[in-house]
Amino acid sequence: MSSLKPTFDSLPLLSEGPHGNAWGLFGDHDQLGMLNLLTRANTAAAAREIIEGVRVSTDWELDSMVKPCFGRSAFQYIVKKKAPRAVNDDVLTFNTVTQSSSQWDGFRHYGSKEGTYYNGCSLEDIQTSSRNGIHVWAENGGIVGRGVLLDYAAWAEAKGTAVNCFQTQSIPVSVLQEVAATYERLSATECQQLADYKAPPVIGVESSEEMLRWIWKDFSAVVVDMPSFEAYPCQNPDFLLHEWLLAGWGLPIGELFDLERISQECRQRDRWSFFFSSGPLKVSGGIASPPNGVAIF
Repeated sequence: MSSLKPTFDSLPLLSEGPHGNAWGLFGDHDQLGMLNLLTRANTAAAAREIIEGVRVSTDWELDSMVKPCFGRSAFQYIVKKKAPRAVNDDVLTFNTVTQSSSQWDGFRHYGSKEGTYYNGCSLEDIQTSSRNGIHVWAENGGIVGRGVLLDYAAWAEAKGTAVNCFQTQSIPVSVLQEVAATYERLSATECQQLADYKAPPVIGVESSEEMLRWIWKDFSAVVVDMPSFEAYPCQNPDFLLHEWLLAGWGLPIGELFDLERISQECRQRDRWSFFFSSGPLKVSGGIASPPNGVAIF
């Protein structure tokens, strides 16, 4: 555990905040949360993961989910010709991009049951200022450090364990899972059926105190390749991870990342760690962002 962090059992740090919060840990006005743990020393140490220089993108195509879940609009891309010159511009519709393809959930995305956001940010702050915006991550160099893959799909296959990515199936503390490749094999009708769910069921990590203790110990950010980090619908609302991590700790959640190639590279080397770099969009007050992520072996 980082020497900068108190023990899990000492949470919450502020009694007026939501259960389990770490508000004030990095100062009353902090907007980086657990990304403060990505220090210069940690970045330099993570660079030792780069041995061969093999680079792997972690982003899906922006239009990968042709039938977005949760009632979101489909991605739109328009090419604008600048005739008579041989020049083109393009126009992207970004509401969908930040939540219906590979994305980071920022600290303005999900609040506590009390309606507050990381470090005491209020809904009024969200509406009238750029506080807790994802631009703060970009201004501080993005999310850069050592990545570790827990390949649940490969583990389950080796164990002969059945995996249905689109059922509410909780994964215990020691593993994450793979869903992106499975989605790509679905028919258009099956994709639409998933999108039509008000709360689409998906496999994910377990919402539990044990999971929270594990994440608190070692992580600055967490990433999965499914629409929700935790099994959805949530099986234990007292330990809703989006609330604890985003509103309580300021710990970014990445979803719908493309981890298939990373899994292949890791298996090839029998090495499950790598250098990781992500440059979120520099949008003042942004709620979420495509990761623009790269893993380097």
